[in-house]
Amino acid sequence: MRFGLLGDIHANLVALDAVLADMGPVDQYWCLGDVVGYGPQPSECIERLCELDHVVVMGNHDAAAIGRISARSFNGDARRAIEWTARQLDRSDLSYIRGMPDKLQHEQVLLVHASPADPLWEYITSTAQAGDAFESTDAPYTFVGHTHVPLVFLLDAQGNILPGTPSDKMLLRLGNERLLINPGSVGQPRDGDPRAAYAIVDTGKSTVEFHRVEYDIREAQTRMQNVGASEWLTERLAYGR
Repeated sequence: MRFGLLGDIHANLVALDAVLADMGPVDQYWCLGDVVGYGPQPSECIERLCELDHVVVMGNHDAAAIGRISARSFNGDARRAIEWTARQLDRSDLSYIRGMPDKLQHEQVLLVHASPADPLWEYITSTAQAGDAFESTDAPYTFVGHTHVPLVFLLDAQGNILPGTPSDKMLLRLGNERLLINPGSVGQPRDGDPRAAYAIVDTGKSTVEFHRVEYDIREAQTRMQNVGASEWLTERLAYGR
């Protein structure tokens, strides 16, 4: 089976539609949280996902938009974006977000937004943080988002953690080693590459293929300006930061 891996959409419908078109048909979509926040079309992104066979876990921006965690925990631009987002969500949107679990595990795979150790907040950017994550789950393959940066951490038989940075169209084979995989962000990449990021998990071939796709950043920025998004949040889309 083929699974589309989507992380950190952040209400960027232009990027999401570009990713879905580039990805082509899959058996199911796995969404790693932060469907909303930052971007201008939270309800539309929820609606688009609901048109698809998908599963989703809760991200910190999702949690803040429904008041599960305080928006005061975020920086100024993010907090204002969350407060705006919360005002846009209708009853159906709120029900959708409230139904998001913190984690989803199926057979060998764990889906979580931030980390198995802290599903909403912990950033996994170092081997030490990856080590804590590996210790917090027995899942062979863990998929995370939150950092907006594509990363892979491999735990070998000797207990060494080996980091890697996947590139566009890189194919990673799933073997006996445990893996922690971040596909990067659909709606707001932060690795210096403004193209939307996603991955495809093929359980039949035991592979994960990483992808980047161009999208109409100017259109996404125009939609952000139209709803009064901050200048910094709007500009950063063009830089992938």
